[in-house]
Amino acid sequence: MPQAAGGAGPVVHDATSLPANDNVNPYAFSVDLNGAYYLQKGKMIAYYGDMRFSGIGRGVIDQMLERNFNSPLHASDWVVAEGRGKLLLADRAFDLNSYDLENGNLTVRSGNLLAFEPTLKLKQSIIPGFLTLIGTGKFVAASNGPVHFVEPPIRVDPQALVGWADCPAPCHHYDHGYMHGLIGGLRHLTGLGGASGEEHQFEFIGAGQVLLQSTETLMAERSVGQVHAEAGVPGSGVPHQQAGHGGQQQQLPNVNIPGLGNLGDLGRRFGL
Repeated sequence: MPQAAGGAGPVVHDATSLPANDNVNPYAFSVDLNGAYYLQKGKMIAYYGDMRFSGIGRGVIDQMLERNFNSPLHASDWVVAEGRGKLLLADRAFDLNSYDLENGNLTVRSGNLLAFEPTLKLKQSIIPGFLTLIGTGKFVAASNGPVHFVEPPIRVDPQALVGWADCPAPCHHYDHGYMHGLIGGLRHLTGLGGASGEEHQFEFIGAGQVLLQSTETLMAERSVGQVHAEAGVPGSGVPHQQAGHGGQQQQLPNVNIPGLGNLGDLGRRFGL
C-alpha cells in the first residue's frame, strides 16, 4: 500500500464507504443513484453498481423535453444515468459543490453545471451561455476556487460569475471613465488586451443571491458536441468537420452553427 507524506496511507473507499450525495473531497462528488440522474458528458470518473448511460436524443428526446429537459441547444452535452449504485463525478480537479433548490430557480453558467436530479427542470436562459434550473432538488456545480454567496445590489466581474438564484437577470454596466481613460486609450490604439471587470460588469438588483467563484479565470470549456482526442479514449475524434481546401479537414467555427451552445471567443471575452 503506498504511503502518503508523514506515514499516513491514502483513504481507500468501496461502495459502502463512499458518501451518499455528498463530496468525497473538494474535487469529487458521490451520487447515491437509485433511479435517474442527469449529468454532463465526461464528468463521470467511476461507479459501483448496475448503471447505464443514455444520450439525450437517443430515442427518448421527446419524453425528456416534455418532462424536464427544455434546452435543446445543450442536449448533445448531456446524458442520463439510470440504475442503482454509487456514481463518482469530477471535473478536471475543479472545486465541486452540491446545492439544494426548494421551489426556487437558479441560473448557472452552462460549463459549470455537472449534474442534477430529475425533479428539477432545466431551461435555456435568455443570457447566452447560462442554463436555468427550476423546482425542488439537488444539483452539482463546479467552480474555479471556492464559491461565495452575495446579495444584490451588486456589480460583479462577468468572469467571476457562477450564477444567481431567485433574482432578476443582470444587466450590463460599463465604466466609461475607465474605458476612455489612459488604459482604455492605449487598448484602443494598440488593440492589446480585452474587456476586464474594471470596465465591464454584470449589475444585479432586487432580492436573491449571486454566486461568485474565487478567481476571474473562467473554467476552460469544450465546444458543444466536440470530443477531443486524448489519451485513454479509444477512437476519440472531433465531430462536425468538413473538408477544406486541399482535402484537409477543417473544423467548423463555434458561431452560427445550429445546435452549438456557445458564442465562441467573442462570447467568452465578455464572460458569456
